[in-house]
Amino acid sequence: MMFLPVVRLLRLHQWLKNLMMFFPPLLAGHYLWLVEPGRWWGAFLAFCFASSGVYILNDIHDREQDRNHPVKRSRPIAAGSVPVGVAVVLALVLFSLAGALVLGAPVQAKICLGGYLLLSAGYTLYLKSQPVFDLFCIAGGFLLRLLYGGAVFGVIISQWLFLSVLFLALFISAGKRRSELALQGESGSGASCRPVLARYSPAFLDGVMFMSGTSALVTYTMYVVNRTSLIYTVPLCCFGLLRYLMCAQAGRAGDPTLVLMKDSVLFVVGVLWALLLGWDIYH
Repeated sequence: MMFLPVVRLLRLHQWLKNLMMFFPPLLAGHYLWLVEPGRWWGAFLAFCFASSGVYILNDIHDREQDRNHPVKRSRPIAAGSVPVGVAVVLALVLFSLAGALVLGAPVQAKICLGGYLLLSAGYTLYLKSQPVFDLFCIAGGFLLRLLYGGAVFGVIISQWLFLSVLFLALFISAGKRRSELALQGESGSGASCRPVLARYSPAFLDGVMFMSGTSALVTYTMYVVNRTSLIYTVPLCCFGLLRYLMCAQAGRAGDPTLVLMKDSVLFVVGVLWALLLGWDIYH
């Protein structure tokens, strides 16, 4: 039965990353994203379909490497439960749906979505094997989601928010690589799982995490410094960054979305941050 493997192929849990597009209106105190869902649901689904299509093409391209990975070998294409031809057709359908749904969005939003697709293509075909470039490609995906949300809702992105998201995304992407490096060492699978790992050292990735995590915390602090209630979220963010750092070094942050959902401490930190943010902006 191919239905469940196809659903797994879509990586629906990764759609959580696309919630980044709601940060601009949420932080700006706009209510339209709450009371007028007809204005944004199409734009949100467009990015979700596009990102799922990107993941499918990435899985097709990496299927041989994934078969040597202790975790990724179970992915539908690598495991052979979804034929490559079916996966290609599904990706084309998803891209077509994304294009149709984004037609009514502002031009800037279309540019951001197109930029995301181009960046993802470059990442899949070449840049994922280039050290540092791969980290910035992952971070760029988060930034494009942020800018996409600003364009959809007509919200100007604060400079401090832009920098905070940039450094947080670099922190997360370095943590992803650090976790993969730790997992690779435990499994003894070698660099065949992801060639770029052979060009990274644990010390370098730890250094990137320390630098980008500190920068993310400082820029976030500057963003909220004039908002009395939100300043109390800074210690919470610091705790969350340190917790994620521990998960990465232990090899438990290979998929940032899953670690947020599965690590109960990080999940509680995220919920508390969202509640404090909502209270400050909407109370």
